[in-house]
Amino acid sequence: MKKSVVNRFKKMFESQKHNLLFNDRILREDFVVNSEDRLDELDQASTDAEQSMRMRLRNREILYLKKVDEALERIEEGTFGLCENCEEDIEARRLEVRPTATLCIACKEDEERQEVLTAVGRQHKSLGETFSRRWT
Repeated sequence: MKKSVVNRFKKMFESQKHNLLFNDRILREDFVVNSEDRLDELDQASTDAEQSMRMRLRNREILYLKKVDEALERIEEGTFGLCENCEEDIEARRLEVRPTATLCIACKEDEERQEVLTAVGRQHKSLGETFSRRWT
């Protein structure tokens, strides 16, 4: 992959990381619960549902931040844009759509077929490989 393309991805990842890490508005404002929001059971249920959704979104951001860090690490190692499975180049179109991709299309399709055919495919993705293997 051309160095200019890799540098473009690096700048994009660094910008995304900065935005995720320094978006403290979510931490300060979105997770504050006013006592007025808990006046009755309906208000409390609504507030709890909103808090739950905010936490889910924040958790997704944390998982994405981990992927961004891993992508930046691959850039530093010189392996960004290489499939972790077959070590062939990942198509630029795929990286444009999913910059944190670690598998080429063919290997990703193979992985997805295997997930459908095994119990691993029914495990929640956010548990992580180590945790899910431990409990199976």
